[in-house]
Amino acid sequence: MTTVPATSTHAPPAPKRGLKLSPAALIWPAMLYLILTTQVPFFMTVYYSFFRYNLVEPGNRPFIGLTNYQNLLTDPQNLRILLNTVVLAGGTLLLTLVIGALLALLLNRPFPGRSLLRTLLISSFLVMPVVTAVIWKNMLLNPVFGFFSWLVTHFGGTPVDWLAQYPMASVIAMITWEWTPFAMLILLTGLQSLPDDQLEAARLDGASPWQEFQHIVLPHWTQAIQVVVLMETIALLQVYGEIYGSTSGGPGVATTNLPYFIYQRAFAEYNIGLASAAGVITVILTNLLAVYLLRMLGRSRSSQGG
Repeated sequence: MTTVPATSTHAPPAPKRGLKLSPAALIWPAMLYLILTTQVPFFMTVYYSFFRYNLVEPGNRPFIGLTNYQNLLTDPQNLRILLNTVVLAGGTLLLTLVIGALLALLLNRPFPGRSLLRTLLISSFLVMPVVTAVIWKNMLLNPVFGFFSWLVTHFGGTPVDWLAQYPMASVIAMITWEWTPFAMLILLTGLQSLPDDQLEAARLDGASPWQEFQHIVLPHWTQAIQVVVLMETIALLQVYGEIYGSTSGGPGVATTNLPYFIYQRAFAEYNIGLASAAGVITVILTNLLAVYLLRMLGRSRSSQGG
């Protein structure tokens, strides 16, 4: 008689359950870092804006409510600074969009040396703001040995002190030179995602180059333009290094914008309360302009789609 070996009736050990984290829990460390590095300083800025707080007398810090905001918005010189900020950001944004779009259309076509030209055009975006100001101030705009003055003299004209006679236009020009590659890259990326069959169909239907651009390229560019507008609006309203290195806000307050005004009040006059109020106004202005421009582009896209 044979015996059958007994089989084990024990079940296999259950796998160990690891700690499962939800996606929200994984995001929280990064969110906490952002809150600590951005929102806490902002709320402290809002807090200080309600006090007369000067570092010359750190112990004397009375609560004054909205007086700092009232002083900022009623002083004619401060209103000029606010206007300078809008003109500087708006003018640069418009020029970078137009020039960036033209360069993107050029680089989207095959021609010898396209890769080299694209690399050279991108290089100005990699230059630091203060270095940009030094290059333009000393090598291009200098009335004695600058390139533009040499060019004007070569054609029989009189050298021009650009930073003294046309300060805002000069600052807009140097910032446009710096930020045009960013707009060009975003718009070129959007243009390269456009299907070729749409353009070929339009050409077969007899569309002119302007009609092709107006009805096919421009609607396809809307999202790329929104990205450029949003990112550049935030960056251009915070321009500081170019002004510090070229005009120092002058002549007078001709090129002083809100970030440079904040620097002057906080680090030259030690007026932390007034500088904090100006910082809050800068944040509000940035959000208002960004939302307005994006809504305007959204309405334009809706009308084109309709």
